[in-house]
Amino acid sequence: MSISILAIESSCDDTSAAICVDGKILSNCLANQTVHEKYGGVVPELASRAHMQNIVPVVDAAFKKANCDLSNIDAIAFTQAPGLIGSLLVGAQFAKSLALALDKPLIAVHHMQAHVLANLIPEKKPAFPFLCLTVSGGHTQIVLCQSPTQLKVIGQTIDDAAGEAFDKTAKLLGLPYPGGPLIDKYAATGNPDRFKFPEPQIPGLNFSFSGLKTSILYFLKNAGASNVYKEEFLANEALQKKFVSKNLEDICASVQNRIVSILLNKLKKAAKETGITDICLAGGVSANSGLRKAFTELGTKMNWQTYIPAFEYCTDNAAMIAITGYYKLLEKDFADLSISPSARAEWS
Repeated sequence: MSISILAIESSCDDTSAAICVDGKILSNCLANQTVHEKYGGVVPELASRAHMQNIVPVVDAAFKKANCDLSNIDAIAFTQAPGLIGSLLVGAQFAKSLALALDKPLIAVHHMQAHVLANLIPEKKPAFPFLCLTVSGGHTQIVLCQSPTQLKVIGQTIDDAAGEAFDKTAKLLGLPYPGGPLIDKYAATGNPDRFKFPEPQIPGLNFSFSGLKTSILYFLKNAGASNVYKEEFLANEALQKKFVSKNLEDICASVQNRIVSILLNKLKKAAKETGITDICLAGGVSANSGLRKAFTELGTKMNWQTYIPAFEYCTDNAAMIAITGYYKLLEKDFADLSISPSARAEWS
């Protein structure tokens, strides 16, 4: 008997719906929000309003692409946490209302768990147990995966996320929003060894990016003279802009190189400590070409079996919610209609 799931993702500024049948993704439709570009970041109130406008057309598009309708659906999965509370509320209320109207089970999904399980969408899947480096704008984690429903965070950032370091650097460089992909673009033609940035010495498998962000800030304020604060190094604004303009590609390449090395050095340590050789990458920042290339090269060097989701499953999308919902349905892990979304719910 086939199992069909409708999945809704609305944690930030992308509205997405997907149809999953027996663990196969039949459709994964998404509506972007361009309204935030002029503000240099996501405006929560505008995001929630756009979700309300987009959710019905996106769900309709997902059904049409999958060539099915509401009568075929066995359960409805939605992103319950974490994210922007207004955005989450739109997806949650839509999913709950539909589940009530159709008398179908409701499945609550944690956004970060879904990023990890995006690696189970392709035909070629990692073998359990596997490790997953999950990197996004708000999270940086190393996850030990014993099964689709047994996941444990064994390392995470103690302050800022890697994606935040990319975004903050882009803003300091005067790049338009979203700046992370632009750093990746300019880094492709830059020299990653031109400028040196510190690697934080954090014990265990945890990460830290706040110190790196500060060193980049003063490096730019000092027009490359130093990575630390000293009055005599501070350059005027015109000199700072000239330095950035002249060295943009090398700055981007050097910053990206350091962020990637921080991530992969911890992942290498985790693999050594656990003895696990099936290693995955996930999260929005896993779309970064520099990280993908370095991750694959490290895997070859370390004799790992490496896995990276396709680009459409790296950024926020409903397909990852659907595949997670599928495995939760097999475990009969359903949510009550009284469940509420949460902006900061942790999981382990």
